[in-house]
Amino acid sequence: MAWRGFRQWSKEELSHSSTLFTKTRFSLHPQQRCGFRKAQRKPEIRKEIPEQNPAADLGEAAAKKKTLSRHPGSPVPPPRKPGQLFRPLVFTVGFTGCSFGAAAILQYESVKFRVETAMEEAKEEKLKKHEQSHDTAYWHNWWNQLSDFQKQVILLMSVVDDWWSRKTEGQKTVMGIIALNTVVLCCWRIPYMQRSMLKYFTSNPASKTRCLPMVLSSFSHYSILHMMANMYVLWTFSTSVVSLLGREQFLALYLSGGVFSTFISYICKTATGRLGPSLGASGAVMTVLAAVCTKIPEAKLGIILLPMLSFTAGTALKALVAFDTVGLLLGWRMLDHAAHLGGALFGVWYISYGHGLIWRKREPLVKFWHDLRKGPPGGAPPGGGGDSRV
Repeated sequence: MAWRGFRQWSKEELSHSSTLFTKTRFSLHPQQRCGFRKAQRKPEIRKEIPEQNPAADLGEAAAKKKTLSRHPGSPVPPPRKPGQLFRPLVFTVGFTGCSFGAAAILQYESVKFRVETAMEEAKEEKLKKHEQSHDTAYWHNWWNQLSDFQKQVILLMSVVDDWWSRKTEGQKTVMGIIALNTVVLCCWRIPYMQRSMLKYFTSNPASKTRCLPMVLSSFSHYSILHMMANMYVLWTFSTSVVSLLGREQFLALYLSGGVFSTFISYICKTATGRLGPSLGASGAVMTVLAAVCTKIPEAKLGIILLPMLSFTAGTALKALVAFDTVGLLLGWRMLDHAAHLGGALFGVWYISYGHGLIWRKREPLVKFWHDLRKGPPGGAPPGGGGDSRV
């Protein structure tokens, strides 16, 4: 989530806002602009000041030098306050727990729905065998009564349905993520939405709104190339990760990885004092990539522009972690290397330990939800029963 191509734009916006605030403040106190001429100090008093309080004079000189060295019109950097990370920490832990809890319930409902649908289709199939000849004649007459335009529309819908049915479950899930990222990318191009996008769709520990952007910034891209690169990597690993974890668990891992990587970025920005906005799905994508590479380290990978090169998934993960570590230590500013490392560490941790600690212990929550859906002991279960094993 690390693209910072719009950092200069955001600085200019903040600089313009600070200039307007300065003009407004001076207009409230015109006497400071006109002013009265102060009486000149006596030479002997000016000489005695450094002897009476040299520390204060040195501090004043250092502050004046620091003020003059700052570029005129540039915003004053906010002070580093580690206490501002408490709410993002609580939000990260709570959001991760809620994501996997909701994923467990959604998986239960999905399995329940598929079982009920399969039972209904089996009943309908038995009834259709007795009325097959009648149905064929009925649909033949119905098709002949349609106009040419209606037939073309139906044929087009049939082609789209066939194309969609050939996609894997992972590809269908990622296509929804790609569509959401595309909508947010278009919103960045609307002028009157710039301030709202900067407030809610960029993560910055110096901002007043720090928790909600931890989620929204994972779906936000300002550059088309940045979004295409992230979505291509996510599309490449979508089939593997969804087949390993399932659609619901994959979504929980993706969202939690984006929030956790943003929190690691908050920590590094606060520690180094380089407070600035970041956005992009790189942290969440790194979580998915690290999860697949940890689960299947011997899988062969390649680069689309260099098809002659191939390497294992474990080697690729080590190379990416090393690259981001070097970038973080050397202070490279083009990418948010702390967010990349946070996403990779979260993916490795979840496959190694988190899956057993979180997902495998979801049975009490699912049982509670099942009892809640079933209703009181004397009542009938909603939806005609249909208990299923998750």
